[in-house]
Amino acid sequence: MGSIKIAITGAPGTGKTAIINELEHHGHYCFHEIIRSMTAKAKNGIANTEAVSNPLMFVDDPYAFNLQLLNSRAADYSAAAQMHGPLYFFDRGLPDVIAYMDYFNQSYGHEFITTCQKHRYDAIFILPPWKEIYVSDNERLESFEQAEALHGHLMQAYNKFNYNPIEVPKSTVEDRITFILNKIKTL
Repeated sequence: MGSIKIAITGAPGTGKTAIINELEHHGHYCFHEIIRSMTAKAKNGIANTEAVSNPLMFVDDPYAFNLQLLNSRAADYSAAAQMHGPLYFFDRGLPDVIAYMDYFNQSYGHEFITTCQKHRYDAIFILPPWKEIYVSDNERLESFEQAEALHGHLMQAYNKFNYNPIEVPKSTVEDRITFILNKIKTL
């Protein structure tokens, strides 16, 4: 088998970024999530006093925003395919875009489906909603209840593309990384 591509996904506030950062600290090559910077850029200069869970409320063309997100994740995947390392981690996978679009009742073209089909990960690790660590901020706009609903949409999206996401137990970052790395050894 060539290089192994692993997507780590989950609803907002489940610990994905902490795991990705620690994996990187341990010497693994990681592709970071870009939606937070895209949301911050879209919100730049917009005064909003009410809670909004959909970052697309801040953009003129939600379809183009999602397509940019999809294409950016596909570019990361393609970059990994050109590298020669044994293992690559992605903070979210391509089907996440579809999960969020489904959650927000947004339509998407066939290009979204074919892009997800073309770029297959070797394993998907999903982090369940975890109220005790959940924190919202300027780029994480969802409530915990919305995060729970998004978890269901993520599971549906990955199942749609014939993945069997592996649930990562709630534990310390180090324990979660050990769980993930041990599961990868069985691929």
